[in-house]
Amino acid sequence: MNFSEVFKQTNQLCKVSPDGNYLATCVQYRLVVRDVNTLQILQLYTCLDQVSHMEWSSDSLFILCAMYKRGLVQVWSLEQPDWHCKIDEGSIGLVASRWSPDGRHILNTTEFTLRITVWSLCNKSVSYIKYPKACQKGMDFSTDGRYMALAERRDCKDYISIFVCDDWHLLRHFETETQDLAGVEWSPNGCALAVWDSCLEYKMLLYSLDGRLLSTYSAYEWALGIKSVTWCPTSQFLAIGSYDEKVRILNHITWKKLIELEHPATIANSKAVVYREVENKPVIGAEDLSIHNITMGSSLFNTQSKYEIAQLPVQLPVVRPDPDRANPKIGISAVAFSTDNRYLATKNDSMAQCVWLWDMQKLSLQAVLEHTAPVRCFVWDPRRSRLALCTGNNKLYLWSPAGCVAVKVAVKGDIQVQSLFWHCSGESLILLGKDQMCVCYMATDEKIG
Repeated sequence: MNFSEVFKQTNQLCKVSPDGNYLATCVQYRLVVRDVNTLQILQLYTCLDQVSHMEWSSDSLFILCAMYKRGLVQVWSLEQPDWHCKIDEGSIGLVASRWSPDGRHILNTTEFTLRITVWSLCNKSVSYIKYPKACQKGMDFSTDGRYMALAERRDCKDYISIFVCDDWHLLRHFETETQDLAGVEWSPNGCALAVWDSCLEYKMLLYSLDGRLLSTYSAYEWALGIKSVTWCPTSQFLAIGSYDEKVRILNHITWKKLIELEHPATIANSKAVVYREVENKPVIGAEDLSIHNITMGSSLFNTQSKYEIAQLPVQLPVVRPDPDRANPKIGISAVAFSTDNRYLATKNDSMAQCVWLWDMQKLSLQAVLEHTAPVRCFVWDPRRSRLALCTGNNKLYLWSPAGCVAVKVAVKGDIQVQSLFWHCSGESLILLGKDQMCVCYMATDEKIG
């Protein structure tokens, strides 16, 4: 693998266009658009203030730059660099801004979540949606871009409104059986809407497009409940990460629990492989069988590994939360399915140095990756069963069913990787530091099926 030179960025505002051709970064009040292959600057735009949020339109023709402190949104065109649009929310303020799926409407959420304003770039019309609820994930679009589900709060009760994105007319409006709704998320096939309660009450509700309640699931009572939710790409499974350090998988036929995945501090009597990161530990000799310097024959991994395969039983590092502090570091905070639906990656906050890999065909633990520092971010390759992760140091970590490697980010200077994401082709990774970014090019001869 190869690394590009290091470029500046601010607030980790760096995104690849949906068509995969461009890379946009924000540096203070400047928006820089580069060719994703050559990294040459194609366009340079100057915004009115430091950018808080940046987002590509779905067709890669426009870029939205939101400046929340000023209540401003500026839109830039790649095809017509001289054209631009400015939206000023005025004294009502601005806390969130995003594109609609068609890439021609902008949805702005005002301060105190008083309303959502829908601005049209086509005819300059303005629509208003009242009563949006301020919650973890109160808005979601269906994968096909036809519908928007919005959480609302009226008369101390939770509601869901479903809008048709073509003309923003209300399709369905119904009350939910939640005490304090925390999030909504469409299944990838658009047939079901997952709605879950706040962490104070364990409740997962599944609704159809017409507002019918399909199922209700609750694992336990009188304890902190749901912390993370994700659908698998085929919509067959819904994974629910909880504060009790377990992941529960619901199936799409009966919406009942298929399996409960536990995250024990001690791994014993398991077929799983535990990879333990080793920092600068020299290999004494070939007879030292406790250390496996794994060099992958596969072109996916052509760098010598810096992991050690630990012998079972293995005691994983556990940090118990302070009960007197808010937002306890406990429970499953991250859950992600691989693109082919074969694997599931999870992170338990009380064991923040570890990533757990589960085989969804066998419904069993495949591997555990233990690191010397807490894991900041992990993301699946969009084309292969390959996971990339970072821990806030100058290394990039990769796992596949063939094994795993730790690679030093070989660039001039020192970049501490805080987060990362894949290019849509799966052939490169964008690595983000505190105020820097670089591109990692994956050397592969494999054909993508």
